[in-house]
Amino acid sequence: MGAARQPLRVGVLLPTREQAILGEYSVSPLLDFARRAEELGFDSLWTGDSLTARPRLDPLVVLSAVGAVTRRVHLGTATLTPALRHPLVAANMASSLDHVSSGRLVLGVGSGFPSPETTEELAAVGAGLTERADRLDEITSLWRTAWCSTRPGAPNRFAGRHWRAEGLDRLICPAAPDGPPLWLVADDTARVLERAACRYDGWLPFLASAEAYARARARLEHLCRRAGRRADAVVPALYLTVTVGRDEQRARVELDDYLEHCYGRTLEQMSAIQAYAWGPSERCAQRLADYVRAGARHIVLRIGSLRPETHLREIADVLMSKARQTDQEST
Repeated sequence: MGAARQPLRVGVLLPTREQAILGEYSVSPLLDFARRAEELGFDSLWTGDSLTARPRLDPLVVLSAVGAVTRRVHLGTATLTPALRHPLVAANMASSLDHVSSGRLVLGVGSGFPSPETTEELAAVGAGLTERADRLDEITSLWRTAWCSTRPGAPNRFAGRHWRAEGLDRLICPAAPDGPPLWLVADDTARVLERAACRYDGWLPFLASAEAYARARARLEHLCRRAGRRADAVVPALYLTVTVGRDEQRARVELDDYLEHCYGRTLEQMSAIQAYAWGPSERCAQRLADYVRAGARHIVLRIGSLRPETHLREIADVLMSKARQTDQEST
């Protein structure tokens, strides 16, 4: 029996990293961006996380402000790095944010972008530099234990290889009954898909081709069934960077400049490991539609521009509309 069809959702990344690159840290433009995105029909708003590797405003603080000025959109982290915070502090912050947003929070979590800058960042907070995936899984297990600890008969303590905690039932509970959904932000290796199928509520990769995405999504459904879960238990999402512009070459130059600022790497280097689209909006929309046909059910769009607000309406009118049209045609 195949997986039930999940609703298609399209979200957009808040420009916290872009602000930091430009040396601008006012929250007001972020809130304007959030309100505008909700008005244009986007389903979710997301923000990244970093201290020193790719600095920006704290994602949980930003989403708390955004949650107070929006009513409908889901609020997500793409990507939160749990190792940068003490697990109990992070669990309490997530519960608090879940209340601020009336249960709209989604936590996309990862072990950090593989780069020397991330290694230095983790070392700066005393985080372990080995067994990152295992540490991430343990932290999220601690969170789930804490969030459910007030239920009758539920454990109020946690003992893992890296973390131990007691009195978890004294922490506040989230607004959502089981806590915010946890999405694993990672690639399509066998181990990642196994972890997503067994432990997480969503899978948010950045695969460079729709064909690779389709194969991985089918494998994920199989692994969910093998783990005793529904085939559709894990939301298949996608992280896609788009730079729209009438002239394809100028759009490529803008995207290349953007990636140099973000990662210190070129588009040629980054496009081997992440999903990108650039050029006329219709061309970018077709690229997005390919992933929808491959089974992606929640698209997180990062606008590859240091001034992403100038492209928001066009992306909503063309890319988001094309994604939804493609979804309807394949129903």
